[in-house]
Amino acid sequence: QVQLVESGGGLVQPGGSLRLSCRASGISFSLYAMDWYRQAPGKQRELVATIIHSGSTNYADFVKGRFTISRDNAKNTVYLQMNSLKPEDTAVYYCHAGRTTVVKYDYWGQGTQVTVSS
Repeated sequence: QVQLVESGGGLVQPGGSLRLSCRASGISFSLYAMDWYRQAPGKQRELVATIIHSGSTNYADFVKGRFTISRDNAKNTVYLQMNSLKPEDTAVYYCHAGRTTVVKYDYWGQGTQVTVSS
């Protein structure tokens, strides 16, 4: 079956860095667009960054210049490097894989908690 397994979350001080990883299994990883979403308590889930199969990327305005999404198709893994973290970045971060052919495919990871606090 399809699994997306995130890792790398934790507690970090403001201004610090974390690197999230999401390893996929059960899908043809290189064919999928990969995204990171986040959801803070009491808020809706929001898109953070996207990387498509060609390697092109897109970022939400609130993380531009601070976060970098990348992928390693040989390892079936997508990464989110988060620098200059702020308390408002505190959220559960989710990995998402999506692909649309004649059928739409959507898969989600279980989430990893990121807490930015002094």
